[in-house]
Amino acid sequence: MGSSSASTSTRLVLLRHGQTPLSVDRRYSGRDDVAMTAVGLDQAARVAGRLANWPISAIICSPLRRTRETAAPLAAATGLPVTVDEGLIETDFGQWEGLTFSEAARRDPEVHRAWLRDTTVAPPGGESFADAEARVATARETIVAEHAGQTVVLVTHVTPIKSMIRAAMRVGPELLHGLHLDLASVSLVEYFDDGGSVGRLVNDTSHLRSYPLG
Repeated sequence: MGSSSASTSTRLVLLRHGQTPLSVDRRYSGRDDVAMTAVGLDQAARVAGRLANWPISAIICSPLRRTRETAAPLAAATGLPVTVDEGLIETDFGQWEGLTFSEAARRDPEVHRAWLRDTTVAPPGGESFADAEARVATARETIVAEHAGQTVVLVTHVTPIKSMIRAAMRVGPELLHGLHLDLASVSLVEYFDDGGSVGRLVNDTSHLRSYPLG
């Protein structure tokens, strides 16, 4: 549900990191601290050009290298510091880290099928989507409280972004598997001081016109 125009709103710009070697091959990439490719660095520069003139008050990123590298050009363009928030880190895929969807399904077929149906199921040695969503929600609540009425860029990963879109739009867990987010894409959610929230933009890649989607 949205809110009245009289309400003060806090906008969270949700920026997914740029390309890495694991994303090229569509491999599960959670806590592996990989650097971006040359394409990823170019994507970061392009999205910085897109967002540099937005009324941004703060830039916050996950602790992983790929998000810090994505945040760096925007920080340079705006003169804002980058704050690291551990709560914005990607889901821990445990023993599936570095595997493709098919490889994980072959390795642990029963667990993988259950994981696709139930957000409380975790990959072997990893973190469930439910636990990741709870962690992200705590981080998001703190960020909204500390930056009330501001526009904040959160440079993070697929699961945290989907979790925040899902929470803002009040939709079910099926969104986690039903929504695709491109590399270096921009989404936007808005929270109002009377408790309302909306999704305003999802998976915008207009700044990356020369790159194929994926």
